[in-house]
Amino acid sequence: MTSDEDKRPAGYASPPCFMHEVDPAPDATDPQQRLDVMRWRKAERERLIQARLETPAGRRRMYGERIAAYLEEIIGEVAGATVSAYWPFRGEPDLRPLLERISRKGGRTALPVVVQRGAPLVFRAWTQGDALEKGIWNIPVPPPSALEVTPNVVIAPVVGFDPACYRLGYGGGFFDRTLAVLPKRPRVVGVGYSVAAIPTIYPQRHDIALDVVVTEEGVHLPSEVSI
Repeated sequence: MTSDEDKRPAGYASPPCFMHEVDPAPDATDPQQRLDVMRWRKAERERLIQARLETPAGRRRMYGERIAAYLEEIIGEVAGATVSAYWPFRGEPDLRPLLERISRKGGRTALPVVVQRGAPLVFRAWTQGDALEKGIWNIPVPPPSALEVTPNVVIAPVVGFDPACYRLGYGGGFFDRTLAVLPKRPRVVGVGYSVAAIPTIYPQRHDIALDVVVTEEGVHLPSEVSI
């Protein structure tokens, strides 16, 4: 079976017609410019999620296994460390088997939880078999009774990412808001499929670059690029 992903030529998505007017500098503050960026991100987010969902489930599983293997290499020794990942949503790589392996190796695993809109995330300890409840978007999360932890490594799913390792997420700003207030920044690793690669997310003041992005094709370190 051939997916739409297979039929597309290699390369990046063509930018919208207004994009040549948008300054990609992170310190951009012009209100109209910001509005244009937000409109573009909404459209690009929808396009990338659709491309992800159109990838056959079997291929996504294979990609997820590759991504997990790369993650184990770059995270390294996990004994005594706390690693937060996520519950897979809308075709995201499923890293639950990786969390099980981390637990067996002596690491603590956790999931992020939205406690309220506009607030930073909290991280609650969770291992396979622990209780879960429905969170925002009905994504399973550990209940309030679970231990709140501060992760050493945060694995964040990406909808899109650019060569500088800026992350296009779902638009809620939760990860950026969380990283901005943590007393000590953890190592932040983005994960997604190679189809999520785009030339730029047009970073704004609030955007915080990831330390690295991992796809089924390998490990992507941030690079300085000009558009």
